[in-house]
Amino acid sequence: MSDLFAARSQMAVSLAFHIVFAAVGIGLPALVFAAEALWLRTRDPVYLDLTRAWAKGLAVFFAVGAVSGTVLSFELGLLWPGFMAYSGSLVGLPFSLEGFAFFTEAIFLGIYLYGWKRVPPRAHLAAGGVIAVSGAASALFVLSVNGWMNAPAGFVPGPDGPTEVDPLRAMANAFWIVNTVHMLLAAYVATAFGAATVHAWKLSRDPASVFHRRALVLALAVGGVAALLQPVSGDFVARAVARQQPAKLAAMEGHFETSSCAPLRLGGWPDEASAITRFALEIPCGLSLLVARDPSAEVAGLDRIPRDEWPPVAPVHVAFQVMVAIGVFLLALSAWAALSAWRGRPPWTRPWMLRLLVASGPLAFLAIEAGWTVTEVGRQPWIVYGVLRTSDAVTPMPGLVVPFTVFTLLYLFLAGVVGVVLVRLARHEGEGEAAP
Repeated sequence: MSDLFAARSQMAVSLAFHIVFAAVGIGLPALVFAAEALWLRTRDPVYLDLTRAWAKGLAVFFAVGAVSGTVLSFELGLLWPGFMAYSGSLVGLPFSLEGFAFFTEAIFLGIYLYGWKRVPPRAHLAAGGVIAVSGAASALFVLSVNGWMNAPAGFVPGPDGPTEVDPLRAMANAFWIVNTVHMLLAAYVATAFGAATVHAWKLSRDPASVFHRRALVLALAVGGVAALLQPVSGDFVARAVARQQPAKLAAMEGHFETSSCAPLRLGGWPDEASAITRFALEIPCGLSLLVARDPSAEVAGLDRIPRDEWPPVAPVHVAFQVMVAIGVFLLALSAWAALSAWRGRPPWTRPWMLRLLVASGPLAFLAIEAGWTVTEVGRQPWIVYGVLRTSDAVTPMPGLVVPFTVFTLLYLFLAGVVGVVLVRLARHEGEGEAAP
């Protein structure tokens, strides 16, 4: 294993682990806030029990997410000194603002967790609202940095580094807002369906539980609305990719040859050697229509990109297909659950639907992992798109396979510990509440 591959693999493992906790840190506060707001409005003790149960999970995810996020920040400097040296003056501002948002979230989380009987109920609810907003703000600032890596702005490249640096223009890059909205919606979808998984599993064993019924309805309401908005957000992201990163779009779609009336490919396996995507179902002119709103528009293929600037096509294309397929499944599942409830057959009366809901949470988080694979692998071979290659930014320190192995084992251990804690919390959720 080369040092470059080991460094990239270590970042990939770290990000894949952290993104789960980051997503829950964004989505779960919204669920907790909604549950407590319902309790204050209805004074139904079931909603208070639900708020307290979800808040316990929030504390666990926040603690582990803080640790994994700190590790990532150190890895940026230790593994990629070339990147930090080049971009520090451009990404320092959003990183500083993210730190402010994180500390705000931590302070109000402490107030929330320990202030149940110490602050007025509405002040307690407001603290929960600040947690939700500050979690979203953290994503806003971090994704500004990631957006800049994909669409660098706010400077003029010079022989000795960036000149005419404008940090505000760097923050306001072409991907900032569209990527942030897409990630926030993905976090709400994944967290809500993750909660639905737990409560559907409990309902499959105790269909009469009022606690788990209310929890499932609330989770599906949040997840269903976010899943409905996600394709709209994804359309904006795809068109931004088409403008800023034609190589990534071509890899996402397995589009090797520049053409007008470019087809939209569903499934398939890209063969880079023969420049063909095999076994795909092609919708004529679909890609041109989606990207340019014109079925006859020309869409650049990988033949327009120098071969040494191609991203790994197969992983990007497959990850993109997985993300889209799961998104469609979750949208269809939430719509079907809503329709069934409207017809008087809520999900807990249909065992097959409960089984699908149990599977929905893991699939939703798999979609997030696939989406980040598209974003990060699709940018290769650049760490800053079109400006700085990944191979030029990695540390010259040898033996990077050692920290990669150690951190991978550490993350596996942490994942096991978190899993055990969450399972124990889930086992005791809703115990003792009355049946309808």
